[in-house]
Amino acid sequence: MKKNIHIKNGHVIDPANGIDGLNDLYIADGKVLAIGAAPAGFTADETIDAIGLIVAPGFVDLSARLREPGFEYKATLESEMQAAMQGGVTSLVCPPDTDPVLDEPGLVEMLKHRAQKLNQAHVHPLGALTVGLKGHALTEMSALTASGCIGFSHAEQPIEDTNVLLRAMQYAKTFGYTVWLRPQDAHIGRGGVAASGPLASRLGLSGVPVMSETIALHTIFELMRASGARVHLCRISAAASLDLIRKAKEEGLPLTCDVGVHHVHLTDADIGFFDSNARMDPPFRSQRDRDAIRLGLLDGTVDALCSDHTPVDDDEKLLPFGEASPGATGLELLLSLTLKWAEDYAKMQDTGAGKDAMRPLSRALSRITSEAARVAGLDAGTLSVGATADVVLFDAGAHWTVEASALASQGKHTPFIGYNLAGQVQTTIVAGHVAYQR
Repeated sequence: MKKNIHIKNGHVIDPANGIDGLNDLYIADGKVLAIGAAPAGFTADETIDAIGLIVAPGFVDLSARLREPGFEYKATLESEMQAAMQGGVTSLVCPPDTDPVLDEPGLVEMLKHRAQKLNQAHVHPLGALTVGLKGHALTEMSALTASGCIGFSHAEQPIEDTNVLLRAMQYAKTFGYTVWLRPQDAHIGRGGVAASGPLASRLGLSGVPVMSETIALHTIFELMRASGARVHLCRISAAASLDLIRKAKEEGLPLTCDVGVHHVHLTDADIGFFDSNARMDPPFRSQRDRDAIRLGLLDGTVDALCSDHTPVDDDEKLLPFGEASPGATGLELLLSLTLKWAEDYAKMQDTGAGKDAMRPLSRALSRITSEAARVAGLDAGTLSVGATADVVLFDAGAHWTVEASALASQGKHTPFIGYNLAGQVQTTIVAGHVAYQR
């Protein structure tokens, strides 16, 4: 039985509705009942005192690999869902590159059923664009949608045959589906492990040039013009790419994009002395690229932030840089790294005092709540009356040190190991159910 919950004395930030101030929140039957004054006849079964805390919509993560099915040695659904709860992530989108690939309705249904039994985050799978992610035969997109897929992706595998990608986009347009693509040329930069440039050359690392991303973008945009399909671009990494995306949006192409939250802060210099924790796909690029990503977040070219959560085990990470598997844990860092961006943004703005001081935080939170939900087509990321009561309470001023022992995720590798970051989730509520309390 779902409880009536009264969250009092908290600073409620709901970017979708322009709410940013002290308010009480009332939850009944798993839904948001009211913000502000108590509704007539409301009796709380549980009261949470949120004094000193931010009360926000549960976070929406556009890229989180849960590693099931097939890669349970890297992570399990139980461990990664617990990580999501500790990170305040109540809705997450998972790519189809599992084993077997999410290219059949039964596999999608099994994953969703397993997730629902845990009664934690809402899991929204992406179906594979082609069978086995091999780039040849299209999947049965309508059947996969009926089983619970919210869009279609080719994960980290570029589609070499543009005829296949065009047919996939035409199919998606016919039924109103969104195609999720990470732009990367199938040949240029293949096998590269770091961003092409002076640093990669000095370290003797094979490079991935920016044009691997921009050439793919030009192709995608031409296919969008031909098909009319809606496309979401995943984890953009370069300034030149953002310039192209900005122009494509101005043209009116039905386009959205995200960036991995790690790329908002780190550059290729953070590889240091071959730190395999900084081995990522796409790779960290120059400071100019990093600064362009920050600007893109401000001007709306970048629609959302994602954790790019990719748990990797010791056997695949504790290797020489060029041999290590790419990826890092991110679910539990999404809030702190978003707050770090908000803090950096606030320093650049003359925000004054009082309520204006919170505007950078509200803007930043929109990128992992309402804007991320809009990209994914989810009814989430808001505290609107009647919305599903997915809520996170966090202490924006609480600092914690990123250590393996502090992470619930089975993946313990991140380039932020040893960093002291602000932002700690205290309570996560999913559909009116208190799923996590620190």
